[in-house]
Amino acid sequence: MAQIGSFDIENKAAVVAVILEKPLETSKKAAEKGADILEIRLDLLGIRDPERAIEIIREIKSKTVIPLLVTNRSRAEGGKWEGKEEDRIGLLMNLLSFKDGPDAIDIEISAGRKERDKVIKAAKDHGKTVIISSHDFLKTPSFQDMKAIIEEMFLAGADIAKLAVMPRSMEDTLNLLRVTLDFTDRGKSVSTIAMGSQGKHTRVVAPLYGSVLTYASIENDASAAPGQLPLDEVKKIMEMLR
Repeated sequence: MAQIGSFDIENKAAVVAVILEKPLETSKKAAEKGADILEIRLDLLGIRDPERAIEIIREIKSKTVIPLLVTNRSRAEGGKWEGKEEDRIGLLMNLLSFKDGPDAIDIEISAGRKERDKVIKAAKDHGKTVIISSHDFLKTPSFQDMKAIIEEMFLAGADIAKLAVMPRSMEDTLNLLRVTLDFTDRGKSVSTIAMGSQGKHTRVVAPLYGSVLTYASIENDASAAPGQLPLDEVKKIMEMLR
């Protein structure tokens, strides 16, 4: 799938604004700053009730008219979900059954296979884009290991494979960009990010190698991952580099 809602990721990389507080207010601000897609982080917003979640999603979509993706990130992958895994997955499943719900869903490759496959099937049954993700906050796997992780994501049903790693050297960052280019040349949609100060530049450079999504913060002091840059700066630099 080459789209998230109305946004065609084959034509241009999307700048995704991460919504982690005051969802409606922050989403409006993200729209004003030119966000292409909004990511609603249920775990950071502390939302556990599907009815409340869909109410917020519908309100945001009506006020911003921007495609919206949802994730409920596990603690193992850097999230703040509190509670049982079945409840975390169940919340995502419930959102997919609502009309006018999210345009895309993000589920981790590390989630239990049975539960993960349920989310993927439900998303595809409802015509939603599936992002399967992996986040390594400690290191950057080898070039071959990164390729293997992304291949596993596509085999599991990803429309977009998202890989975020922590580089310890410039070689790590270069390897990530090489992996990005390799899958792009094969017609696969990937989103790749090198986190932290060492990989900060990949937030604007990786799209030049084919990364279809890059994630940005709305405010300078509120980011969901190490090295995330402010939305307006990312937009400005990406336009300069096009």
